[in-house]
Amino acid sequence: MGSERGQGTVEWVGLVLLVSVAMLGLLAAGARVPGAPLARALADRLLCAASLADGCGDEPALIAAYGSEVGRLVRRHAPMLAFERGSRAVPVDFRRCRSSECGDASGAGLIHRTDERLPVTAFVHVVDCRQDAAEATEEAGADCSGERAGSLYLQYWLYYADSATLRGMPVVGKKGYHADDWESVQFRIGPDGDVDQRASSHHGYNYFLADTNWLSDAGIVPHDGWGPETHLLIVSGGSHAGNAIGMADSDRYTPGRRVHLVPLETVDSDTDFAVSPPWLKRVWLDPEAQGTD
Repeated sequence: MGSERGQGTVEWVGLVLLVSVAMLGLLAAGARVPGAPLARALADRLLCAASLADGCGDEPALIAAYGSEVGRLVRRHAPMLAFERGSRAVPVDFRRCRSSECGDASGAGLIHRTDERLPVTAFVHVVDCRQDAAEATEEAGADCSGERAGSLYLQYWLYYADSATLRGMPVVGKKGYHADDWESVQFRIGPDGDVDQRASSHHGYNYFLADTNWLSDAGIVPHDGWGPETHLLIVSGGSHAGNAIGMADSDRYTPGRRVHLVPLETVDSDTDFAVSPPWLKRVWLDPEAQGTD
């Protein structure tokens, strides 16, 4: 019975793939298929479902917010999250969870949900300074001048229920250092197509995981923190500060395709936080800002 059911599933997936590929082939060849836009969308979703791609679920929302090209770029560049050994907190949707009880995930290896079954989540903000979009972007209040001109910036914002810098200490207990914690990993796609990456770390931005980062972390010697894209965000188990490259004692990870993405532009910004949320930070409008204030 189980064998027959498994064979039936394989045959169904094969049929779905065959129909989807045929449909897309006709569309690509310019054939006049009745209801072509709907047919194309249906074919895309069938392929998505058949491949069991985890990122498919939020792609329509991303495309609705940013358009087809940028929406897909946002999905494509979402990095893998690597969490430091011994940590428990993962980024979640603050509209559903604002405590460690629902924001922690135990265990090692692949982590894509908390212990309360909430998905690992990143919020997205886009600053498009490319030639065709720069005017509209600046009218919205962002800065596309100088070195920013011609680049597309993708910001992924990670919310944690608290900063766990001192979690476990007798005085602090389970609640961590302070309530609410926003961190980010940002990507810059240049006019030449090169992609750079940086991660927020305390008061500044870093690329390498190094002892010398304390100058930037403390805000004493700020720097832009950009380096070539690594498709990886290394998350400190204490403060959730990030880096894009370097050795880390990590035993838990979430692939980028398993991170639920939410356009932050579509989220109500009336929520109060113990720390400044993304939309009140300088980098929200100035994608080259060197501080996290």
